[in-house]
Amino acid sequence: MRLSTSVRRCLVAAVVLLAAARGAPLHAQPAMQVTDLRTEYQTNPLGIDVLAPRLSWRLASSERGAVQGAYEIRVATDAASLASRPLWTTGRVASDSSVQRPYAGPALRSGQRYLWQVRVWDGKGRPSAWSAPAWWEMGLLAPGDWTARWISPDVPEDTTKSNPSPMLRRDFTLAGPVASARLYVTSLGLHEVELNGRRVGDRLFAPGWTSYDHRLQYFTYDVTDLLRPGANAIGATLGDGWYRGHFGFTGKRNNYGTRLALLAQLVVRYADGRTVTLGTDSAWKSSTGPILVSDIYDGERYDARLEKRGWSAAGFADGGWRGVRVTAAPNVALVAPAGPPVRRIQELRPLKVIHTPGGDTVLDLGQNMVGWVRLRARGPSGTTITLRHAEVLDKAGNFYTENLRGAEATNHYTLKGEGEEVFEPHFTFQGFRYVAVSGYPGGDPPLDAITGIVVHSDMAPTGTFESSNALVNQLQHNIQWGQKGNFLDVPTDCPQRDERMGWTGDAQVFAPTAAFNMDVAGFFTKWLGDVALDQKPNGSVPFVVPDVLSKGQPTGGGATGWADVAVVVPWTMYQAYGDTRLLARQYPSMQRWVEYMRAQAGDSLLWKSGFHFGDWLAFASTSADYPGATTDKDLLATAYFAHSTDLLARSAAVLGKRDDAARYRALFERIRAAFDREYVTSRGRLSSNTQTAYALALDFGLLPDSVRDDAARRLAEDVRRMRHLTTGFLGTPALTRALSENGYLDVAYALLLNESYPSWLYPVKQGATTIWERWDGLKPDGTFQDKGMNSFNHYAYGAIGDWMYRVVAGLNIDPEHPGYKHVIVRPRPGGNFTWARAALKTQYGDVASGWKLDGGRMTVTVRVPPNTSATVWLPGATLASVSEGASPVARAAGVTLATQDGAAVRVDVGAGDYTFAYDAARR
Repeated sequence: MRLSTSVRRCLVAAVVLLAAARGAPLHAQPAMQVTDLRTEYQTNPLGIDVLAPRLSWRLASSERGAVQGAYEIRVATDAASLASRPLWTTGRVASDSSVQRPYAGPALRSGQRYLWQVRVWDGKGRPSAWSAPAWWEMGLLAPGDWTARWISPDVPEDTTKSNPSPMLRRDFTLAGPVASARLYVTSLGLHEVELNGRRVGDRLFAPGWTSYDHRLQYFTYDVTDLLRPGANAIGATLGDGWYRGHFGFTGKRNNYGTRLALLAQLVVRYADGRTVTLGTDSAWKSSTGPILVSDIYDGERYDARLEKRGWSAAGFADGGWRGVRVTAAPNVALVAPAGPPVRRIQELRPLKVIHTPGGDTVLDLGQNMVGWVRLRARGPSGTTITLRHAEVLDKAGNFYTENLRGAEATNHYTLKGEGEEVFEPHFTFQGFRYVAVSGYPGGDPPLDAITGIVVHSDMAPTGTFESSNALVNQLQHNIQWGQKGNFLDVPTDCPQRDERMGWTGDAQVFAPTAAFNMDVAGFFTKWLGDVALDQKPNGSVPFVVPDVLSKGQPTGGGATGWADVAVVVPWTMYQAYGDTRLLARQYPSMQRWVEYMRAQAGDSLLWKSGFHFGDWLAFASTSADYPGATTDKDLLATAYFAHSTDLLARSAAVLGKRDDAARYRALFERIRAAFDREYVTSRGRLSSNTQTAYALALDFGLLPDSVRDDAARRLAEDVRRMRHLTTGFLGTPALTRALSENGYLDVAYALLLNESYPSWLYPVKQGATTIWERWDGLKPDGTFQDKGMNSFNHYAYGAIGDWMYRVVAGLNIDPEHPGYKHVIVRPRPGGNFTWARAALKTQYGDVASGWKLDGGRMTVTVRVPPNTSATVWLPGATLASVSEGASPVARAAGVTLATQDGAAVRVDVGAGDYTFAYDAARR
């Protein structure tokens, strides 16, 4: 039968519409593309020391359900050899693995750059093109690769106080054009290096803060463009920093040593192939300059009249400079950095100038931030401008610094009197929103006189969360800024007062939220190395890492919930990034901590000894009939003993340690039984009748099934009775999880949305722009909490962010497929929200979950990156009512399963963007 032209056109149009409705391709799909090549979580890393680097890539495809069926990696030392003579190739490997594929070729050489490419075959066997080449470059892998000598400035110093920052320099000559040059640098104390008058790199606070008694980081810089044939010069300025500055609670200095020192090695390859190595040695000279005082807590005093112009350029007249001392190398390992450097990340402009009742001129940056201000000024020589920093103003509007305790947090700049001058401090940072300026030439500073320079570890932002509730959105903003302010090379507890230490408890509770907001894989990889190094011989873990509180003592630390960081954070990183190598590296430390707890608990398996912080800063009251929510410390210690043992057993199973897995699983069951006998009645009442006790017991799986419902009911009843939370640092992260996972989602939402003290939104209503240390840091009457401990940038309570991502927006890790290889999307609407959405850039690509409720119509949007899959739970849906795009859900492209599961519909999908819509049942 011959069809008319019009009929044929109608049939074609129908086919097109049907294909579009089902999400089917109209034309042959382009081959899968390989993008975003990374080595050890980094793009083109310079100077690494991992001997079998792991290689990862992302895939791009517009095809629903796109998967990788195979891959091939090739590695070479130059571009010409990649295709024809690779150093190593995997050949075609039938695998869907696209992250953390270890290099397994010939041994890697110090200083060598390696180029690599990857291509893949999709699930239908179609090959991609080879990716654009990426590279990594090795650092110095053996102690013998260092020919430079440690040098220390030969300048007079009084090491009982802060001294002028030493400056070191040397001239040198290069005998021809330079093809490439690398500078390897570390120091005792902090350093900034210059070559021929230009700063080397943009890293701040190098070499970072590690367990200095065990290891020092060195940094590798590509300085090819800073060198020239003929005369050159190199210079370095040193700062006290964490090494010997004022650090700790007692005003102590010199925590790690009294002498600053520098180790620098310059390796130059000439255009003709020759190589020359220049290093720090006795030929260097030293002096002091304009930095008169520099201290992390107290700030910097800088006199521009003492600047030595051209001091790091060739030909500078250094005849009046002193020599240096060649010193013995410290007995520590030199390691390449695993984490991101600290950098200037963004700039903030002041919003207004305030004249306080107390007579201060204050500039408001509008955001509690960490870093410093860049100052611009003109004025007579010798004029000193003073910059003081504060987080808040008091109820009268005056500049408030009492909560800084002993930290002066003040920078002084003395003008040289030569036109416009620009100043930024070098080896200090402040936590602040407000800057009091005095001594500014001509009176009040204009708004553009200062700029806030935001400084933190350069972690890529990965997660976003938004909702229909503006206050909750501000809470998310505050959580993110708390992370920015406190992730400065180590996870500090606060950035403003005389503390700023790597408190382990804070990191332990916040790590899941941190891994949503930012890429913290490298950050925690670095810090956890120091956790293991500073662990005591008996297995105890210090309160802070690096350990400046019990340093040098064989015992110390061991507080429950704090020391458990040794187990909890490696497991959290495994869940977030699928990093089995990190888990394996930390496993001995994890095991030692659990065995320490076992020894403390003894045969009873109840841990009733030692010092513990308890449920730090839990709700306290002056009411005579309710003195406060105090949870017995032995209950907390035993609960965490069980929890860390449980995670250790899981870790052992992941690592194939079957005997350990069985042994620690049995130990967990015995601890749980002991916990139940000691602390739980037959009707689910806990001996500490607090929200924290119930939340941890439920969240850690410590209760028999027979009493779990009763315990959850008691928890919910207490929240309803109190009308707010009463938890501290340990109970808060578990509280909403325990409620929402045990039938009380409405109560969890009520807690999140509570606007009165104590709650997450109370500080938001008070104008907070970061997370507070205390629920009532600023009281309703405008007065402050105890000035001895009242930080307004303290991220621990920001741990609620994890619940917001997982429950409100519905974006979940699948614990059976860590690192987001398989994603669980399970939005659980509640409260007064009408929509919420979250997105996360994973190692595979962008994952997103969002929902919107309009009348009774529910829309759920999902994004699943190529080479992954997801299970989507649609709350309040019936299978017959759900559509995806224009198709019934069961027939939509990319859907592999659609089934009714109780009051929800379960949908399994492959890669792609999906929109599910249905009429939701009333909740």
